[in-house]
Amino acid sequence: MSGWDILTSGWEFHPSVVAGCALLLAAYLTAVRFRMNRNTLFFVSGVGVMFLALVSPLDSLGDDYLFSAHMAQHILLDMVVPPLFMLGLSSAMAAALLRWPPAAWAERILGNPVFAWTLGITTLWLWHLPALYNATLENKGIHIFEHLMFLVTGTIFWWPVFSPLPERRLTPLGSVIYLTLGAIANALLGIIFTISATPFYSGYANPKDELGALSLIRDTWGLTQIADQQLGGAFMWTFGSVIFFWAIMVMVTRWLRETESQSNGGNEK
Repeated sequence: MSGWDILTSGWEFHPSVVAGCALLLAAYLTAVRFRMNRNTLFFVSGVGVMFLALVSPLDSLGDDYLFSAHMAQHILLDMVVPPLFMLGLSSAMAAALLRWPPAAWAERILGNPVFAWTLGITTLWLWHLPALYNATLENKGIHIFEHLMFLVTGTIFWWPVFSPLPERRLTPLGSVIYLTLGAIANALLGIIFTISATPFYSGYANPKDELGALSLIRDTWGLTQIADQQLGGAFMWTFGSVIFFWAIMVMVTRWLRETESQSNGGNEK
């Protein structure tokens, strides 16, 4: 098997994923009356990234062969999809949702920055404990639950920063501190994998090799279990740090704009 064979044959169009993404996209487009604008582009991109993360060879390789592929998938589900979804929601849509009492009650609790940060980071670390991670490799139901947890807690984590409602967001300075602490916590976990010479996950020691890709991965690509684990850790702290840095730059830009606006308003008076 070649790398091209994996790219063409490693797709798994799970009915639940296809139906879930189609329903989510249809519901959103119906809500915005099929208007195509910047918000719509963000949301559709989020659905597209989520779909690719769950049906592409990234999923097949992460399930059975490569920790690094699984890590790339987690980065997409936890750090890329949720911000895209929130950037796709207009303030009017978010305000309408929060007029529903249960949603407003949940937002008051889950939208608390301390709670949101703690839940998001704790979830990230807990699912990488060997006992839980190995369970996801052995049990499909647990694996699906893990993905849902990353999507849900990722959304909660990013809400205080990218909420469509300005009054629900942290201040730009607060957002920078929030994101910096998140970047540090994410990088620390990635660095543990990068520098460790101990294999943490037994599921990758002897893969089932249903794709027939093990020889390619081990012999051609040279990815032993340890090398793969270190590569996955590098993915986590490098790509994760890039995402956090991008978000911090967005907050700094917002901060400068608000400062300039206030300064101009003061000068006009």
